[in-house]
Amino acid sequence: MTRPLIAIITGGAQGIGKATARRLLGKGMNVVIADTDKEAGEETVSEYELIGNIHFVSCDVSSEEQVRRLIDETLERYQYIDVLMNNAGISRFRSLDDVTLDDWHAVIGVNLTGTFLCSKYAAPHLKQTQGAIVNIASTRALMSEPDTEAYAASKGGIVALTHSLAVSLGPEVRVNCIAPGWIETGEWKKERDRITPRHSEQDRLQHPAGRVGVPEDIAGLVDYLISAEAGFITGANFIVDGGMTRRMIYID
Repeated sequence: MTRPLIAIITGGAQGIGKATARRLLGKGMNVVIADTDKEAGEETVSEYELIGNIHFVSCDVSSEEQVRRLIDETLERYQYIDVLMNNAGISRFRSLDDVTLDDWHAVIGVNLTGTFLCSKYAAPHLKQTQGAIVNIASTRALMSEPDTEAYAASKGGIVALTHSLAVSLGPEVRVNCIAPGWIETGEWKKERDRITPRHSEQDRLQHPAGRVGVPEDIAGLVDYLISAEAGFITGANFIVDGGMTRRMIYID
């Protein structure tokens, strides 16, 4: 009898992380969700515990001590780690004049340093299980709106960190990255913040795919990238944006 796979999902209490947790639970995996939002984490466990074995750990991934505790608690509970999804992220969009060094450090700390720390401390255990890491970047690693310097830099760093980790940890551990575009997470928030999305025709049609993305779009790719079917894929960045970054835009 094969044991169930063990996955850690940071930022797993809401949004893309929550959707991925549901998908992996449905495939029979045991899932640890790590998040700073205790209310959302406990609510997600309550919603999903009938689907599969899920555990919540309160964790700020920018803290080395808390990341170590996340890994230790996962091993104490499940003994193994097969999958790490580095999904936790924050943004602070302010003009270059107004953004502070504290803002910069906060965004880089969670988004980029958190990805590094979780990968560093999970890596020895992932090597033992021939596991996989999936990092969540953004199309903002490749293109920008004004006033997004810290966020864009953090996501660009994740793309570069992905191929560095893939080379350092291969062949035992495969490491890949997903760069989502516009993903509507309103229905995947904790209950008191949940909203029903309303998108205009313009919102939809600016995407060559004809719609805004949903968290399940990313969850499905994570599921594939951690599977044996993706065994020859590592160090790659997958853009999932409905084709939006491939559309030429001219100003008349």
